Amino acid sequence: INPSNCTRCNTEQSVLLLLLKVTTASNTTMVEYKKEGKPVERRGRLTVVLGLATFISTFGSSFQYGYNVAVINSPSEFMQQFYNTTYMERYNSPMEEDFLTLLWSLSVSMFPLGGFFGSIMVAPLVNKLGRKGTLLFNNIFAIVPAVMMGVSEIAKTYEIIIVARFIVGICAGLSSNVVPMYLGELAPKNLRGALGIVPQLFITIGILSAQVLGIRHILGNSTGWTLLLGLTGIPAVIELLLLPFFPESPRYMLIQKGDEKTAKKALQRLRGWEDVDTELLEMRLEEQSEKAEGRLTVLNLLSQRSLRWQLISIIVMNMGQQLSGVNAIYYYADSIYGSAGVRENDIQYVTVGTGAVNVFMTIAAVFIVEASGRRLLLLCGFGICCVACVVLTIALNFQDTVTWMPYVSIACVIIYVIGHAIGPSPIPYVVATEMFRQTARPAAFMVAGSVHWLSNFTVGLVFPFLERGLGPYSFIIFSFICLVTLIYIWIVVPETKNKTFLEICQMFAKRNKVEIKLDAGDLPLKESKESLEDAVKVTAF
Repeated sequence: INPSNCTRCNTEQSVLLLLLKVTTASNTTMVEYKKEGKPVERRGRLTVVLGLATFISTFGSSFQYGYNVAVINSPSEFMQQFYNTTYMERYNSPMEEDFLTLLWSLSVSMFPLGGFFGSIMVAPLVNKLGRKGTLLFNNIFAIVPAVMMGVSEIAKTYEIIIVARFIVGICAGLSSNVVPMYLGELAPKNLRGALGIVPQLFITIGILSAQVLGIRHILGNSTGWTLLLGLTGIPAVIELLLLPFFPESPRYMLIQKGDEKTAKKALQRLRGWEDVDTELLEMRLEEQSEKAEGRLTVLNLLSQRSLRWQLISIIVMNMGQQLSGVNAIYYYADSIYGSAGVRENDIQYVTVGTGAVNVFMTIAAVFIVEASGRRLLLLCGFGICCVACVVLTIALNFQDTVTWMPYVSIACVIIYVIGHAIGPSPIPYVVATEMFRQTARPAAFMVAGSVHWLSNFTVGLVFPFLERGLGPYSFIIFSFICLVTLIYIWIVVPETKNKTFLEICQMFAKRNKVEIKLDAGDLPLKESKESLEDAVKVTAF
């Protein structure tokens, strides 16, 4: 039956809703018709299976990223004492200050460098092992360095810490890309934004956990710092034990592995109902569309015209996320709190409070992203960060001469954290998942992840020199980057809320000056606002 031959109903009468149910047994497409007052779409819900899969994957993987970003800040003094003592025991002379600074810089910078190499590994691993399989494999890069860092003091070697930081960076690089990809493919489209923010939520929870455990009278002291570093292995062990009981990405199983039976069973578990044929059909349409264009590899992604603006968009958003000054804000936070009269011993508690604000606002983003949309949160977030950086520059210049100005500085730090938490931090991962179809998504995440970690590494490398040369005026550079990113998003990035992956590709097709087709001779896929009566011809699968 060809849908284009159906008799059109008058607008005042019942419309004809096409329920497409595809069977492959006889290599034909069967179409059923059902009369309804209007087309009604079945909305996905957060089932127990979907909720637990989200929790276990984010706690076991995303948490690692946040925890290891912040974990060495509190015990840095004691770790450097250990470096110096170990060196003296080996060579019977104290370590030179420049060499100690170099070792400490390596201990910090090996983490983002490992993250970059982890991002490069994303595409081959997720295509070979699957999304869930890659997350399970990734636990090696968390458990092994956890043991290494935990025994470093007993082994009397600081080199093992530097190597372990690089390895756990690989873990963070993989998890920061694979978890959003996995959840984006598990989630129904009406929950894709909310679940896509959960990885960032657990990153902030990881940061907060490291800050709390790093308080001096807990583990941030001379006797507890090795345990503090080694705790990163516990979430990985939990994920390794529990995640095998949850389904692999149905899209990966159907589109990339051709296993429709497993994909259908996974969808039924995730959705909580038996009839998943409509969603399977959407996946098959995506598969047909990709066959028409050809399977994308990492190497030809950069030259693919149909994905040009999507690729530019994720690069701009990831650069904007990392170059917007978030690391510089945290760098200045302690001195800002001190200048406002906070006692040195109490600054650690205020820092924990800032981390709690970050967590709270990310939780808020989870609940508002499906109502407000991705684009609005990105625009508001970068706008808030831009204004906060400008005001902070003014406040830092006058805080020694105006008595109340330090409190303005504190307010700017908190406002900046709020702005970054609702948009720039979580949303780029969500949008990166939605802008690309199945076979292009791993390569796209590899590019996005590489840009993310290289930008992170660059900020860590360059900011100390910027701070020394420009002082508080360095925030003007960050405000300019926020403004440029905001303008780009305003002009180029569309709203992707409640759209299928194919519909989002069609939204970009006009800007890319291409047509998205289902097969070599078929018509372009219509936009979602058009009725199913006007839908494209569906070929047999």
